[in-house]
Amino acid sequence: MTSLTCFKAYDVRGRLGTELNEEIAYRIGRAYAQHLNAKKVVVGSDVRLSSGALKLALAKGLMDAGSDVIDIGTTGTEEVYFAAFHLDVDGGIEVTASHNPIDFNGMKFVGRGAQPVSGDTGLKEIKRIAENQDFTTSATRGSLTKLSILDAYVEHVLGFIDYKNIKPLKLVVNAGNGTAGHVIDAIESRFKKENIPITFIKIHHEPDGTFPNGIPNPLLPEKREATSSAVKEHGADMGIAWDGDFDRCFFFDENGHFIEGYYIVGLLAEAFLKKSPGEKIIHDPRLTWNTIDIVRKNDGIPIQSKTGHAFIKERMRMENAIYGGEMSAHHYFRDFAYCDSGMIPWLLVAELLCTTVKTLSELMEERMQAYLCSGEINYRVKDSTLCIDAVKTHFSKEVLTIDSCDGVSMEFSNWRMNIRTSNTEPLLRVNIETKADNRIIHKKLADIEAVISNFT
Repeated sequence: MTSLTCFKAYDVRGRLGTELNEEIAYRIGRAYAQHLNAKKVVVGSDVRLSSGALKLALAKGLMDAGSDVIDIGTTGTEEVYFAAFHLDVDGGIEVTASHNPIDFNGMKFVGRGAQPVSGDTGLKEIKRIAENQDFTTSATRGSLTKLSILDAYVEHVLGFIDYKNIKPLKLVVNAGNGTAGHVIDAIESRFKKENIPITFIKIHHEPDGTFPNGIPNPLLPEKREATSSAVKEHGADMGIAWDGDFDRCFFFDENGHFIEGYYIVGLLAEAFLKKSPGEKIIHDPRLTWNTIDIVRKNDGIPIQSKTGHAFIKERMRMENAIYGGEMSAHHYFRDFAYCDSGMIPWLLVAELLCTTVKTLSELMEERMQAYLCSGEINYRVKDSTLCIDAVKTHFSKEVLTIDSCDGVSMEFSNWRMNIRTSNTEPLLRVNIETKADNRIIHKKLADIEAVISNFT
């Protein structure tokens, strides 16, 4: 048996050729259908040059296991999520490596009703079956059909806003290398039909699997300049950029300034709670103070979950939460089958700009000043477990509370930190936040880095 190293905590990601290829994709398809006893499965893929062939191999595995396959084409991950709860199917798989380098690819999985399939809910068994090639023989082979769900999907996401609230806006939209482009075009067409006064300035819009604009990951500062410059050049009200499978969107204010995803979580939580007081809001442990403060001030109930889309979704279902958000720009919605969407957030923020008659910088300024944060900082270390323990020991005398929900979170009188190992990359991630004193962030980060340096 050869170990399949492409299986991660809640999805599949691996280097092409060695960790993930068409033969492995075929085995994953057979294992997925067999474990879920799936009779009908939706598949989609991003614009990467390798995604089409991997999707076809995956489909062959699904069909050989007896499952009918519905191919919805070149899509974002959330279109597969939507199809999984909109159609009468047993699950869905998106072939994507999201923001990983061009020589990687992967898969994201959901079951019936778009329920997450992660390490705790079936992914380990799928891995076991695929590794051992422990396949059963199906009496019949499944079929392959192609179907567009774009119109139904666009209608659903547009249902999150009220058209009558929309006033004239100019938006810069950066589709990365084009995966999100077809959805923006479809939304634009719908807006024109309904006389909605939103103008789109499109950049990096056409699908191109060679990634001419680099890896689509706006979390990297060097990947923000194109959107920021376009906002300033066109005098736009807001800029929006997506990652490689557009399940995350990133915001730029009217001055072209990038806004940390952490603050968008609080903004959207407040928007939902103003309409539905008393609801539960899910957040991750990395940065929390601003979100908790906003949720409690708006009569909501903040609930912490382990980081990662599968974990957040599972907790949202358990709590029946109306909204969940991660600082990494994943936003989850009860009325989207508790799944994450990169389209719903910008629609909601655009509506907020119109109803509050404020600029995005005005909406964000007070909260960003009240709770300053470092943003996520990544380190490569030799032993992340020992490193985290050393950081924990270093601050043990002054810490007020310690939480181990995800990595280690430590709270102090006027600052807090979270240090954890990435679920998707070989990195140690650090986040710091403080109450209105940026000097503390720089000082404490220097202290933490002095400890980390012993493990690099």
